[in-house]
Amino acid sequence: MNNNTDNLNIQWFPGHMTKTKRKIGSQLKLIDAVAVLLDARVPYSSCNPDLRSIINNKPRIVILNKCDMADQSETKKWLKVFKDNNISAIALDCKTGKGLNAFIPTVKNVLADRIKAWRSKGMTGRAIKVMVVGIPNVGKSSFINRMARQNRAKTEDRPGVTRGNQWFTVSKGFELLDTPGVLWPKFDDKLVGERLAYIGSIRDEILDTEGLACGLLVYLRDNHGSALCQRYKLSEDEIKDKQSYELLSMIGRKRGMLIPGGEIDTERAAATVLDEFRSAALGRITLDRAEDYPNVRI
Repeated sequence: MNNNTDNLNIQWFPGHMTKTKRKIGSQLKLIDAVAVLLDARVPYSSCNPDLRSIINNKPRIVILNKCDMADQSETKKWLKVFKDNNISAIALDCKTGKGLNAFIPTVKNVLADRIKAWRSKGMTGRAIKVMVVGIPNVGKSSFINRMARQNRAKTEDRPGVTRGNQWFTVSKGFELLDTPGVLWPKFDDKLVGERLAYIGSIRDEILDTEGLACGLLVYLRDNHGSALCQRYKLSEDEIKDKQSYELLSMIGRKRGMLIPGGEIDTERAAATVLDEFRSAALGRITLDRAEDYPNVRI
């Protein structure tokens, strides 16, 4: 029952990454800034380490999306970390629209000197063009849909839906460029791979979902035991010192997930645990703690 995140050097990622880098590179000369979407539950893990080399020295704005699914106090700490590292960052939630109004003013603040230079040259009608980048399933298309106030960008709750670069006018004089989400070829940090798998940025089809759910359950037992107990009607004594597969089996039995012969359907239980974590049914949980990454770079 091994978690396959140790072996996430998937063959198609390198080629996909190369194509995406080419697509992004071909558009860099047309844009003024880059909006880097991160998942507020994993701000460090959801940042592609190859991003800096892709977008070069373009001004950037960090967006912590899905903030309503993350621990609010941790999100505040993350915003401070970015500020301390001279990175403009905002937190928002595309599903509710919370925080969206801060995006355009933040971009204009980051580009204040350039906008002033444009005006001095008489370029008052020049549109601000921002490229939106991020890993699969981080919410790029949902963000653009919200900004455009209509469902223009294709959205779906699975990684890898956006296939090519697309331009969208979201307000007068402001345009966004959607780009495909892409992961990097290999995860040097095992925790990063695991956390991306937990939130659904890696397709479940290539993973051992039972092993993945077992790893998540151990993390929840050790860090969010009360939330785990409350969701699955367990007691602290029941989960104490239990092995990961025992926890999964307990949840399957509690939920009545049995197959003929009375055996527990652990595959179904694993899918349930992952789905309920990803939908924040276990509460607002942040996996990447800000204090562990004080010198974050984007």
